Amino acid sequence: MRQSTIPAALALCLAAGAAFAQPAATRQQEDLIDNVQTVADLAAVCQPSWGGVPRLEAIAYCQGFLTAAGQYHTLLHPSGGPMRPLFCTPNPAPSIAESGIAFSNWARANPQYAREPALDGMLRWAQATYPCPQPTTPPARAPRAAR
Repeated sequence: MRQSTIPAALALCLAAGAAFAQPAATRQQEDLIDNVQTVADLAAVCQPSWGGVPRLEAIAYCQGFLTAAGQYHTLLHPSGGPMRPLFCTPNPAPSIAESGIAFSNWARANPQYAREPALDGMLRWAQATYPCPQPTTPPARAPRAAR
């Protein structure tokens, strides 16, 4: 019995060591994740160039940002509500991971928006990527003939 617990304990120690060996975030990475302000900042955290735990934190921030903004937009523009939505996602909608990467790619392709607020850029991207169909207006009624 004792012989089988030694390899298991050794494997557990090695796995724990690998988890602790993840690179720590640099000060610059932490500052970026903690202070996303611009389109360029959000693009950097949505498709970070670094690895390890800092990469996971950045992606989680991106996905949380996009999810919250999307939910807020949905609350402001309910289906059939008085205000037309700014964007209309397809059904089925893309995954949040796909959206983060697509936003980041859009931001890099549109550097003229890099210094704008992150939310403004996210909305620009969503409007360009998921435009809403134009509303159909009922045909104008012909005027009634005078009697």
